[in-house]
Parts: sequence; C-alpha cells; structure tokens
Amino acid sequence: MCGIAGIFNFEDAETLVAETLFAIQHRGQESCGIAVRDCRGNISYHKGMGLVKQVLTPENIAKHQGSIAIGHVRYPTAGRSDKVNSQPHVAELPEGPHIAVCSNGDIINYNEIRTWLENEHSFTFRSDNDGELIGRLVAYYLVHEKMTIEEAITETQNKLKGAFSTLLIYRDMMFAFRDPHGFRPFVLGHLNHETGKEIMSDGVVFASESCSFGIVGATFIRELEPGEIIRLERGKPLKVVATAGKNKQHCVFELIYFSRPDGITFDELVYDVRKKIGAKLFDYDKDLGVDKDTVVMAVPDSSNFVALGYAQASPANFDMGLLRNHYVGRTFTKPEQKQRDEGVRHKFNPLPEFFNNKKVVLVDDSIVRGTTLRKIVRMVRGAGAKEIHVRIGSPKVVGSCYYGIDTPTRKELIASKKDVDEICDFIEADSLKYMSVEDFNIILQHPGNFCFACFNLKYQYSPEDFLQKTNAPDNRC
Repeated sequence: MCGIAGIFNFEDAETLVAETLFAIQHRGQESCGIAVRDCRGNISYHKGMGLVKQVLTPENIAKHQGSIAIGHVRYPTAGRSDKVNSQPHVAELPEGPHIAVCSNGDIINYNEIRTWLENEHSFTFRSDNDGELIGRLVAYYLVHEKMTIEEAITETQNKLKGAFSTLLIYRDMMFAFRDPHGFRPFVLGHLNHETGKEIMSDGVVFASESCSFGIVGATFIRELEPGEIIRLERGKPLKVVATAGKNKQHCVFELIYFSRPDGITFDELVYDVRKKIGAKLFDYDKDLGVDKDTVVMAVPDSSNFVALGYAQASPANFDMGLLRNHYVGRTFTKPEQKQRDEGVRHKFNPLPEFFNNKKVVLVDDSIVRGTTLRKIVRMVRGAGAKEIHVRIGSPKVVGSCYYGIDTPTRKELIASKKDVDEICDFIEADSLKYMSVEDFNIILQHPGNFCFACFNLKYQYSPEDFLQKTNAPDNRC
C-alpha cells in the first residue's frame, strides 16, 4: 500500500506533487520521491528514506523543476527498506528518451516476468520493486517489439497479474493506467477545469486519494476506470486510450482503514461508510446494556468515525480517552513487529482519571496480529476501566493480501488460528465482536464491486499465482 501523485503541464509541478504526496503521507512513511521532466526534455529525480517534508524539501525539489512531474510515498509490504527500492524509477531507452514510472500495488507474477526479461532479453534490474518491473516491461515492448507507447502500455496491462495504479512519463507525455480489476484507488482531478467543458490535459492531477486535491487547489473529476489508460499531451484534450476493465475488485480495507476519512474512495464517502459500520456494530449489542454512562471510544484515528457511528446509534456517549501523539506514524504500516510494539507505547496515552470504574466500548478498525490491541486493552484497564468490550469495524482477517497490504502469510493472522473467544482471551477484553461480511451488502452502494478476500478467502487469482509470488524476490511496493 503506497501513494502516487502526478501533475501534467502546470507551472511548479514538482512543488505541487510534493504537496500532494504530503496529503497522502498516511499511505507510506518509509520513503518518497519525485521525477520531473524539465523544459529541455530531460527527466531528473530525487528520492530518499523518510517523510515527504524530510526528503522533498524546498532546497531539494528546487533542483528538479518542470511542468510534468510524478511522485510516490512508499509503505513496504515486503522488500528491503532502502533508497534503491524507493520510487519513482527512471529507465533509459536506447532511442534516447527516458521513462519515469511510479506505481501502487503488488504484481503477483513479478518473478515470472522479471526472470523472462533477465534471461531472455538481458534486462538488468537495480531494485526488487514492482514499479521498476512495470517500467522495464513497457520499455521491452517499445524497444524489442517496436510498439507505440500506447500499445506497449496495453501489452503491459495484459501481461501483469495483480494490482497496479501507475503513472508514467514518456517524452512530453504522461500516461495513467490501472489494473483491470481496480484493486487500489486512483483518482483524477484538474487545477483549472470549468464545469461542463472538455477536460484539457494541461493542469490534470492524479493521486491515490481525492483528499489530496484540496491542498493544491484541484477539483475532483472522477475515479479512473479499471483497466483504463489515459494519455496526456500538451495543449490537447485528455484522451482515454483504453478501458479494458474486468469485474471490479476494489479493496474494501481502503474504506475500513487506509483511506483518509475526508476523501471519496471507490465512489464512496469514506467517513460515511465508517459511521455506518459503527451503527451496524451497535445493532449487535442490544443485549450489552449500553447506557448513558457507557463510554464509546475509538483507538484513534482510523476508527474515530466508526466509534462515532456506534455512539450516535446508541444511548452512550462518544468520548476520547486515549491521546494520540501525531508525531508517530501509523503502527500498522511499520515493517517490523518490534517497530509496531514500540509505536504503540510512543503513540497512545490515557487521560488521567478518565477511565476510573467505567464501562468502555473500545472500537478499532481491525485486528490483524492482535498484539497491538492487547497492549491498548491493558493500557485502558490499567488506567481504571472496569469493563472493556472491543468492537471491530471489519470482519476477521483470515487470509493474506496479495494486492498491496502487509499480511504476507496466514500464520501472522490471529483470526486464522483462533476463534473469537480465543482472540478475546488473547487481547484480554471482556467481550469481542466483529463486523460480518454480509453486512457490507447494506453499508456499501455496490458491494459486488469489492474484494473481501482477506475476510472470506475468495481471491481473484488462483493459489498457484500466489505461490509464485511467495517464492519471488522481495518485490512489493
């Protein structure tokens, strides 16, 4: 799970892309970078380890000025945490121009394609990263198969299996394209679009989430269609090259956890979905004895609106008993368990005397490994709570995600090994309830467009595809 951004033919594109990346920093906190095409036709780039404000400083981006730019924030679902694996990737072509590419998602057949390019066509890879693979596959079709850039991207789409929302700079053009199932979010905006008029390429903005448009003053236009290829060329209308989509398989976990609540993701208002989840959770608790003296609180911040929805549907009050240190990033996106454990200690602190002898409904978005939530329950109980009833805004996570989320093996998932009562005992709560998969049929406008594989093991690709990915080099974004 990463974040991408792009701006085409607009002054100070490099600065605007950096600002857009800052707005989607929650999607990746390990590394970031930008690639820029300047007025002379050269592509330069800057990337490094750290947050956007640390890496893409005004001094650094001033060295890479241009009107066409793309950028990336990285959350490593696997792979080395180093600068080489950060994005964007820039590749030279024998004919002269460079390709710059950044992508969000996981390529399941990475190993097969990389081996084919290395062994059959003598390609050399610098990283173990999906974004570089996509760029080199496009380059293969351009150079070896003598295709046009549009044909090369189309063939790349057909060759890849998995999730990819991708931006690519080639010559003085930018292309945006997406996997045929639309697993990860990808939205289109404009910096000076007039309603009702044709969308011109100049001033087009792309990003992983619409919440990033406000910071640069862009207007949200729409989400890219699964399988869509968009071509941008100076002074010309936006061109839709292809829409070779299949059945939609949007990641429902984006709405539950990853996406910012102030955005529109997969045509859903994120905050509204989370409030509906909370209200549905209260429907399960009519026998719990929730009253005006019960405190409903979130594990901040991703479950804030879930807890608010629960409280608004119940006689209880919504309150904030845990203080979050906002200088600590998302603990779920930390690559190592030790870092996640340390993050919990640094991230949360109970309000003094707040929990004394109180009955607490503690709402969280999900339980993946269970260790983080157990520490939080212990913290709340140690602060004086007499009862802690945990309510989870997602179904049990029983399967690994192969499309860009950090659940690489089932053995890490507590719900794949324990039933609800056993998990309740493990996290040391008085009771535990999850959302059901079926209730998302009520909550979502188009539930058939979503992937629930991590909850019900109904994957879009076959187990053989995943086995190949498991044996691949560390490659995910």
